[in-house]
Amino acid sequence: MHHSSGRWRLGLALSLLTVFLWGILPIALKVVLQSLDVYTIIWFRFLVSFVMLAMYLGWRGNLPKLRQLSANSGKLLAIATLMLAANYFLFMQGLALTSPANAEVIIQLAPLLLGLGGLVIFQERYNLQQWLGVGVLTCGYILFFQAQFTNLITSQGIYLFGSALLVLGAAVWAIYALAQKQLLQSLPSAHIMLMIYGGSAILLTPLANVSKIFTLSSFHLFTLLFCGLNTLIAYGAFAESLEHWEASRVSAVLAIAPIITLISVELTSIIAPSLIPPERLTVLGVLGACLVVGGSIAIALKKR
Repeated sequence: MHHSSGRWRLGLALSLLTVFLWGILPIALKVVLQSLDVYTIIWFRFLVSFVMLAMYLGWRGNLPKLRQLSANSGKLLAIATLMLAANYFLFMQGLALTSPANAEVIIQLAPLLLGLGGLVIFQERYNLQQWLGVGVLTCGYILFFQAQFTNLITSQGIYLFGSALLVLGAAVWAIYALAQKQLLQSLPSAHIMLMIYGGSAILLTPLANVSKIFTLSSFHLFTLLFCGLNTLIAYGAFAESLEHWEASRVSAVLAIAPIITLISVELTSIIAPSLIPPERLTVLGVLGACLVVGGSIAIALKKR
């Protein structure tokens, strides 16, 4: 089993960078979905990430070699590639059928499942204060997303189907992340991500409508490029954070992402009301946000 380097401060910093980028990503994706289909967006994100990471590694003379892969590493890499590609597709479809806030609520099942997987598979441990943090975080989500959960229960048809896709997307992401962490035992994180990006881009090439990209407006093209760069930096930071910190604690920090999304939606709706409708926060929602942040910090920073 892979063991973290113990440089928890670096792991925390990389996790926070991932949280910020993942928090603002649903807004950009929702904007791009106005002009481009799901398959092409995902293909473009993987392709941009692969090309830029390959250029960087080539410039440093650090491109991966096939002989680095053992039989077990090859299987894990295939699992990680398929699961991440599936996660991208399911998240994008769920986002297209619901809303950025709803997508971020449900996709938080992913870090929760990652944390449980870290406890079970990698024998990571929480102490009493951290389990209390889990309880505080859970209560915070119940309060913060009360309106969204009510919508989920009462909604019918397309919205509910999109939410189901997001649940499935969270499950396959957790499988990807656990495979990624174990791969770190034999491969550097940059090499793993390069091969995953390249494999996913190849899988999606037959489904992508490349010519449609050249018809985008300047605004939508810029937003699409931002989505590609966001993928490269966020997943690079996430992969590296797993090298230095336990999966269970990384997952706790990732739980803050919906708050970043809600704040970003609010700011975007003020600056450009035609792009994203605002999310209305109640007093209970604000209290829930504070509990989520406090619970995440308690889980992430308390040493054993």
